[in-house]
Amino acid sequence: MYITKKLLIISLVAVLLAGCSGENGELVGVYNKSWKEPVPYGMLYIKRGSFTMGQNDQDANWAMTSQSRTVSVDAFWMDETEITNGEYKQFVEWVKDSVAREKLSEVDETYKVFQDKNGNELERPYLNYKKKIPWAKPTEDQKMALDSLFYQGDDKIDFAPEFNSTLLMYKYAWVDYVQAAKKENKFDPLLGRYNRSIAGLGKTKDSADVMIKKDTTIYNEKGEIQNITVYRELKRRSDFVSQKRVNIYPDTLCWIRDYTYAYNEPYMRLYFSHPGYGEYPVVGVSWEQAQAFCHWRSYLFNSYQVSHKGVRVQDYRLPTEAEWEYAARGGKDLSMYPWGGNYIRTAKGCFLANFKPQRGNYTDDGYLISSKVAAYPPNDFGLYDMAGNVAEWTSSAYHESNYSFVHDLNPSYEYNAKSSDKDVMRRKVIRGGSWKDVGIFLQCGVRTYEYQNENRSFLGFRCVRTYIGE
Repeated sequence: MYITKKLLIISLVAVLLAGCSGENGELVGVYNKSWKEPVPYGMLYIKRGSFTMGQNDQDANWAMTSQSRTVSVDAFWMDETEITNGEYKQFVEWVKDSVAREKLSEVDETYKVFQDKNGNELERPYLNYKKKIPWAKPTEDQKMALDSLFYQGDDKIDFAPEFNSTLLMYKYAWVDYVQAAKKENKFDPLLGRYNRSIAGLGKTKDSADVMIKKDTTIYNEKGEIQNITVYRELKRRSDFVSQKRVNIYPDTLCWIRDYTYAYNEPYMRLYFSHPGYGEYPVVGVSWEQAQAFCHWRSYLFNSYQVSHKGVRVQDYRLPTEAEWEYAARGGKDLSMYPWGGNYIRTAKGCFLANFKPQRGNYTDDGYLISSKVAAYPPNDFGLYDMAGNVAEWTSSAYHESNYSFVHDLNPSYEYNAKSSDKDVMRRKVIRGGSWKDVGIFLQCGVRTYEYQNENRSFLGFRCVRTYIGE
């Protein structure tokens, strides 16, 4: 009996192997080996679920601008804490090294790769990140190239070399899938070209007559970088690709700009640069800079995966406001605060978040400005500082009636503001409240906005990544 079972197992394995090779003429599909999504460092898994989105019980007089509704969101990974100064510095240092390599390539071509592994000339050479930057012992030509990256002459006001932060530009591109998905921009496989339906007539235009908007970066007559919106004829897939250059250094002057008649110069000078603030949430980062960070983080991880024969994963991004609120509630539907209760103190009278208590006693919760991340207990999902410390950017565009028209499945209202748009179109939803806000802003359902190009001393962000599979 034992021999019979063993022979049967061997026969089944042989049949399966034959089937996988396709030699028996059967449809077996093409699959990679068993794959398990890599757990991203510093992130927590947030399971898919449904919840009631919107304000619950308490609100300031006439402050409710949207009705509550039941929505469902897919599973995702989310940063355990807000992005810290130390984490954002990794981005800054990477861009700094890229700028330095670009400058060095003008005097030493080994800082760029011009051929592929087979010796074929590349259409677009790329920077050689394997070659070290000689910060300590450069040659004379290299020294001149590197010195040009630091403030010189009258701009140099300190005894130590200071990198010119205006040079820290990050360039990235993305496909505008919203435009690509429009019915009128659909590719016609029969004609082999893009064409556009004329509304109500059932006719089409040639692709040369179809104009689409796209973001691009140009240099004006003064040699200054400008991000503008242009119209392009829809002829090929690349016409859906937009690109942008963003200066990614945080605006440290926000500590002075946000508060008149206040002495905040110490924070302006050292909050981002000093190691003593390394575990504090990064601030002074605009929505556009946060978007650039997400793109870089995706590139950093996926390029590593591919170079080590792995499989790329979903991109890192800012959370939608629905994802943010779902995560803040920690699995407790209708909870007023991330910790689940209706009060912002414990039974012993201790505050549960970093905010502006009472009539402006900033230090009553233990801190004056922002605190180190994870200084307060997490919610039931294990996420820290979903209320207070710093408010957080979301990917969602702000509209007073969002909940009335967004879908109830993964709801999101996103709008990529063009250069010609009015300021009202640049509003992005922010959530969570901050160290300078009163208690109502700590509630899970409270939403407000900030303009996407603004940098604030009380506004940071965290990333999410869509989970693949069940």
